[in-house]
Amino acid sequence: MTARRKAGRGALFVVAMLFATSGALRLGSGAGLALARSEDAPEPAPEAAPAACETPAAVAEALKLRQDRLAVQEAALQDRLAALALADQAMADRMAGMMAMEAELKATLALADGAAEADIQRLTAVYQAMKPKDAAALFNTMSPEFAAGFLARMPPEPAAAILSGMSAEAAYGVSVIVAGRNADVPKE
Repeated sequence: MTARRKAGRGALFVVAMLFATSGALRLGSGAGLALARSEDAPEPAPEAAPAACETPAAVAEALKLRQDRLAVQEAALQDRLAALALADQAMADRMAGMMAMEAELKATLALADGAAEADIQRLTAVYQAMKPKDAAALFNTMSPEFAAGFLARMPPEPAAAILSGMSAEAAYGVSVIVAGRNADVPKE
């Protein structure tokens, strides 16, 4: 009798596994949901079509709704991508414009710096060509920083002649400024 009981248990196990597999397949395919909906409705008459025939229509309807939702999402993503592409292009155009403006500004600054440097060199040459006594009188009236700028650009001989003609206080102030100009420059 024990062999018969074991065989009966094995058959019950196989039947239970078949039921479980069938239920899992129905739930996985959406058929279980369709069947669950049909259970709420009153029981169909015996001559009506079985509930399993409604399952493909319900699945098809669910798939159609999902496809419509995905189409809307895809359209929104395409719109977003198009907007991003436009923004990217606008940013690239602005960057190119800014680069061109920067180059133009650099060229203008270089011209202005060159013109200012030429003016300072010309004025330094004028002070250098003056009689040291006359230049010293002029340098005495200048601010020490301004006078130091011109004297630092001159060769030592004309600068010394002008400094010797200046008052002692003014000559000292200019000398301190010229000597301290490069004090903050790193030594190494």
